[in-house]
Order: sequence, then C-alpha cells, then structure tokens
Amino acid sequence: MSPDVAGVPSSIALAVVKTLSLVVGGLITLLAYRAYRRTRQRALGLLALGFGLVTLGLVLAGTLYELLDVALQTGILLESLLMLAGFLVIAYSLYVT
Repeated sequence: MSPDVAGVPSSIALAVVKTLSLVVGGLITLLAYRAYRRTRQRALGLLALGFGLVTLGLVLAGTLYELLDVALQTGILLESLLMLAGFLVIAYSLYVT
C-alpha cells in the first residue's frame, strides 16, 4: 500500500490535518475563554482549559517527534495524557455549577 493519500504524501496530509485541528481547537478554546471572561462562570473557565489541553495534546506528538527528536511513542504517550487530562477537565466543567 502506498503512503500517499490521493497523490499527496501522507506526512503532508497529516501536517495539514493537525494544523487545521490546532486552528479549530484554538478557536473553540478562545470562544470558551471569552465566554468565561464575560460571565465569570467557573464552569466556562474549566471548559476553556479542557479544550486547550485537548488541542495541545492533538499536536504534541508530531511536534515533539519532528522538531525535538523525541521518540514517537513518548510523544504519543504525552499527547494521550494531555488529551485525557483535557477530557477530564471538560467532564468536570459540565458537572460543576
């Protein structure tokens, strides 16, 4: 099987998808943070933090692997831990009043 996706090398396609995920995740984080600043509701602040952690986790593994020569498995582990922490914070933000 070829490592290309529709004629585009998979590494380029992955970089594009990760970049778009960073932009969209950053936008969601920004909107949640603005809502928190406007209302000062703790749940919205936690929601912004959770989305920020998930967004950071989405791009961490590839960034560490490509730029800092960290082992790919280590990068994926750190990515997964950040995403888990983000999801836990999001779940908690939906629980608190």
